[in-house]
Amino acid sequence: MVKNIIFDFDGVILDSMAVRELGFRKIFAGYDEVLIEELLQYHQENGGLSRYNKIAYFYNEILHESITQRQIDTLAAAFSEIMRETLTDRTFLIAETVDFLQRNYQVYRMHIASGSDQEELRYLCGELGVVDYFLSIYGSPVHKNNLVKMILSEYDYKKEETILIGDSMNDYTAAHVNGIDFYGYNNSALDSVSVHYLDTYTILDKKKERKHGTSL
Repeated sequence: MVKNIIFDFDGVILDSMAVRELGFRKIFAGYDEVLIEELLQYHQENGGLSRYNKIAYFYNEILHESITQRQIDTLAAAFSEIMRETLTDRTFLIAETVDFLQRNYQVYRMHIASGSDQEELRYLCGELGVVDYFLSIYGSPVHKNNLVKMILSEYDYKKEETILIGDSMNDYTAAHVNGIDFYGYNNSALDSVSVHYLDTYTILDKKKERKHGTSL
């Protein structure tokens, strides 16, 4: 029986991909458009990966240049400012996920583990009015694999009672390496690696019905 749910953020709670792409375009304005498009493709294919990794990838693998951690942090901070200014608009929230959170935050123990910057993530959750649904909100620069491990340890969760809901292969990997079930969402390519693929949240609401003997 599922008792604990770890959510990814981007693409699961917030429909932010287009805004994240805009952020990368802005911080790398002046570089060749072809190179930026190569980065954006990598960004789309690695949704759960942090911006720190993506900035480093742009320099190391696309530009074939070195970059210091200080330079990465400076660019990541500029990216975060763009996100703070833009993503507090509640129209970016994914309605069916928010509906599920509202119905179930007192039924399941819920957490966020995201590739987004942790301070920015907590700020956005507060501004968007979803912060109270979660027992913890964790983000980068700590790798998502370690964030999930940390939640399991900190809250002494049983792995068989804990799932991760995500929209990328990085989310699947974070669940797999930590020995918990993965539920894919908002990316049909994840159907084959998901214990359950969530076209809707009905299957988790049904678990609530069985547990409490009530209908929604």
